[in-house]
Amino acid sequence: MNEPTFDDVVRAAEFLRDRLPPTPMWNYPALDSAAGATVLVKHENVQPVGAFKVRGGLVFFAGLAEADRRRGVVTYSTGNHAQSMAYAAARSGARCVIAMPEGTNAVKVRAARALGAEVELYGASLAESHKRAEELAADQDLLPVSPGDEPALIAGVGTLYRELFAAADQLDAVVVPAGSGTGAAAACLVAEGMAEHCEIIAVQSSSSPAGHDSWHAGELLERPNLTTVDGLATGRAFGLPQRILRRRLDDFRLVSDEQIATARRLLATHAHTLAEGSGAAALAAVLNDDRFAGKRVAVICSGGNASPEELAELAAADMPG
Repeated sequence: MNEPTFDDVVRAAEFLRDRLPPTPMWNYPALDSAAGATVLVKHENVQPVGAFKVRGGLVFFAGLAEADRRRGVVTYSTGNHAQSMAYAAARSGARCVIAMPEGTNAVKVRAARALGAEVELYGASLAESHKRAEELAADQDLLPVSPGDEPALIAGVGTLYRELFAAADQLDAVVVPAGSGTGAAAACLVAEGMAEHCEIIAVQSSSSPAGHDSWHAGELLERPNLTTVDGLATGRAFGLPQRILRRRLDDFRLVSDEQIATARRLLATHAHTLAEGSGAAALAAVLNDDRFAGKRVAVICSGGNASPEELAELAAADMPG
């Protein structure tokens, strides 16, 4: 499998220039005070599908052969990748079929269908949805698309880090939430070309640590997938992102779902930002690791597609002052 290059990211940025405006990155003094660091929030939650993955989806379909576009694609997802593929498929006139676990956030299922995707809810886990996607590919002659092992998706996502490094100099670290690992891999790829001295740190839920454990072990592993944070809910590591991470990633950290929930509340009260769980994971790492004290750090708010349960938790919780 070919790895994407920094030149691929540059070409992706040129393609997206007239399709997606750069997302904002803001600093909030109240958030700095709570974190004990200078924190810049890259707001991918304001993308048209509410998450960063739309960049990869558009770039993927732009490079799709006409025969494959007519054939249609099938993939599997817990939500944001599904919306990305549905959004991009609709703009290229391609059929898009998505297998999603039965317990997927209803907001994300509804959004994917509204964008034109054919969604099949199957199984209790992403692994079971993956198997169903493979069956659909064989039965209907659809092109299977991995949410992790697809170079074009990583190149597209890399455009957000190109924006980030162009807008903010002298960063000590960029902290990236990791599910499949495409976002963290893209950050590493762009840092090699634009910010070689900046640390890239991935963060994952301790309840679904497959990517974290695989990076530390140097091999692809499967782990229990028990997190309630659907954007981080994967029970296995993906080979292509892990190859890039092993070459450039500085550290891979774990945070608990409870720490992520606290970070979500802090983003709401201190940064005027509605984030889903995965969108708050990077901030959770900053809040719970002394290595960031006094540093200048960018965190990726990767998505804002909060579930009804996450919204209700925000409304009911004692919010930080």
